[in-house]
Amino acid sequence: MTRFAADRPLGVAPATALDYRELARRRLPRQIFDYVDGGAYDEATMRANVADLQRVLLRQVVMRDVSVRDPAVTVLGQDLAMPIVLAPVGLGGMCARRAEVQAAQAAETAGVAFTESTVSICSVEEVAKATSRPPWFQLYVMRDRGYAEDLMARAGAVGSPVLVLTVDLAVVGARHRDTRNALEGRAPGWARARRALDLLSHPRWIADVAVRGQPLTFGNLENAVPGGRSPAAFRDWVDSQFDPSVTWKDIEWVREHWNGRLVVKGVLDPEDARRAAEVGVDGVVVSNHGGRQLDAVPSTARALPGVVDAVGDEVEVLADGGVRTGLDVMKMVALGARAVLIGRPWAWAVAARGRAGVRHVLAVMKADIDTALGLTGQTSIGDVDRSALYEGGALAGQAV
Repeated sequence: MTRFAADRPLGVAPATALDYRELARRRLPRQIFDYVDGGAYDEATMRANVADLQRVLLRQVVMRDVSVRDPAVTVLGQDLAMPIVLAPVGLGGMCARRAEVQAAQAAETAGVAFTESTVSICSVEEVAKATSRPPWFQLYVMRDRGYAEDLMARAGAVGSPVLVLTVDLAVVGARHRDTRNALEGRAPGWARARRALDLLSHPRWIADVAVRGQPLTFGNLENAVPGGRSPAAFRDWVDSQFDPSVTWKDIEWVREHWNGRLVVKGVLDPEDARRAAEVGVDGVVVSNHGGRQLDAVPSTARALPGVVDAVGDEVEVLADGGVRTGLDVMKMVALGARAVLIGRPWAWAVAARGRAGVRHVLAVMKADIDTALGLTGQTSIGDVDRSALYEGGALAGQAV
């Protein structure tokens, strides 16, 4: 197994994912930290993802036999030690040396699934080779259907059990932090110089990622993105390939080329959830892309119960957005999610302390879940429902 710098001094004893966020902010060049950390427009939805989830209250119940507690679940045919999946994080490999590999190894140790992004630095083959449990694979619907079909074939060849089809990128939201850091479009000379100075002011990142983390190319898109790794080349590829003409009919095309479980990610509206069930997907991820697409849309915590009520047991419902602790996981499960995807927490942790950081975040979340089960009178996460919440999980006195 490749050895990574997992034991370097941290300066603090991190206890939560948010502690790792602060460490990542110090260690990463600002342009990379802001890319991972930021949201769209004024970031109101990104903040609401966290705030609304904090307002959901667990129902403390005492004097029940909770001497045995089980956080394990089966999600899309895969047994997980707890209801957590590491979400796809685009350009995740810029956070630490071969970060997707480190995160996937940590996920395997913790008994949860890892999702490889189409725009990862490490290829799906590299991640699969580094672990004994093949990753899930996230796919965008591209105009170049032939390349998308090739990506599905590559994921299938390494044994990926689940395809996560991201459907909320018909157009790309405006991320003002990236604009201020001149990561969007072709930057003038002064902006390129400022970016270079930002990188040079982080010598540890240069040594770990820029030097020892080579090749810094899009592992799944090496033959698709002209110009390699430059921000302008990547943005040009996004603008040329993300397809705004996609409809539910395209699920048939995906099914023709994918034999495993199929999940659509980016559903907020109950009507869309019903449509997804009608076209025969295996699951939906209730998601607003972590607040990185359309601002001023509902938080995941607010949207989740309506989606669950719309589809019942027809498809498995997962969710992401705003989850920072195991208590948040418990709340999402109580609101109806079979499991949750976490993105920023693992990106912050891998940036701060590599594989060991991700393992630690997952261990803390598992301990949180165990505590939440015991103090809400539950013995199995699989039995948790809205009865574990005050007022059924209502926000501000309104049904969510």
